[in-house]
Amino acid sequence: MTKRPENIIVGISIGDLNGIGSEVILKTFEDARMLELCTPIIFANVKILSFLKKNLELTAQLHGIDHLNQMVIGKINVLNVWKEGVNIEYGKVDDAVGKYAVKSFVAATKALKEGDIDVLVTAPISKSNIQSEEFSFPGHTDYLNQELEGNALMFMIQDNLRVGLLTDHVPLNEVAKHLTEDLIRTKIKTINQSLIQDFGIRKPKIAVLGLNPHSGDNGVIGDEEDKIIKPTLKKIYDEGILVFGPFSADGFFGNSQYEKYDAVIATYHDQGLIPFKTLSFGKGVNYTAGLNKIRTSPDHGTAYEIAGKGMADNHSFTEAVYAAIDIFNSRNEYATITEKPLKTKEKHL
Repeated sequence: MTKRPENIIVGISIGDLNGIGSEVILKTFEDARMLELCTPIIFANVKILSFLKKNLELTAQLHGIDHLNQMVIGKINVLNVWKEGVNIEYGKVDDAVGKYAVKSFVAATKALKEGDIDVLVTAPISKSNIQSEEFSFPGHTDYLNQELEGNALMFMIQDNLRVGLLTDHVPLNEVAKHLTEDLIRTKIKTINQSLIQDFGIRKPKIAVLGLNPHSGDNGVIGDEEDKIIKPTLKKIYDEGILVFGPFSADGFFGNSQYEKYDAVIATYHDQGLIPFKTLSFGKGVNYTAGLNKIRTSPDHGTAYEIAGKGMADNHSFTEAVYAAIDIFNSRNEYATITEKPLKTKEKHL
């Protein structure tokens, strides 16, 4: 990873133009202090963003560019990924608008791969209107997993609360058959490494939740814990990773046990995200851990019901920008430490 002499270049994909993505992006960078930390490049079209800005009565000053080398430090740069107009109808699920969300995201990902931007922050998309023969991915994470190096893992973060998932966008009735030793081992090692290099935690402690109520209750309410989860966790612990569990999910969050650990791994989507979003108070961030590049996003969706009304809260998007910057700096520090270890004095007998 190359350090830049100036502030960090944050690439931003525009998301669904009929949702609140544009609003939370513009509100975030209306605060001039943000431009002291980073320089944004929004992958979209400056005329459309200027129209949305006027419509929402926002004041952010936009700088349109046609090539990345025209970027100006300290400005809100908008790279014209397309030239034509787009028919915007707030709150509508529109396949035509979905195509522009994909154009923005694919262009931003290419810039991330090629090192033209340092980090990527993605605004919310609608998973239903991005599907096509050219783009048949459930969401951002799956595409990034294909395009970048590593194994992507959804990692929800807010201050010291960090929640990862063994399975993410999997139907509930299929979760159990996805829980294999290989999956559990891969996910735990990914989170352990992320805690070390991305968050500066030297010896992380990781908690894993059980799949079944009361973590199976010794096989009375399901046997996945006894047959798969417990034996795998023991092997991983014996290899030197401090992993504990499986814990009963309801009591674990109910009595604040999560505060004793650097990360919590849930077995399925809602088991982890419901308590996370309850505890993070609208400031949570979705971080894609495990890849060679950094991507974050707010922890909410398109919010069609309030799109275009000026009501969108930008705190989660702003926190996603902060998190991307912090992780970028942490990775650089980790790379410096691991590439140039301190020499130890030789012992002379």
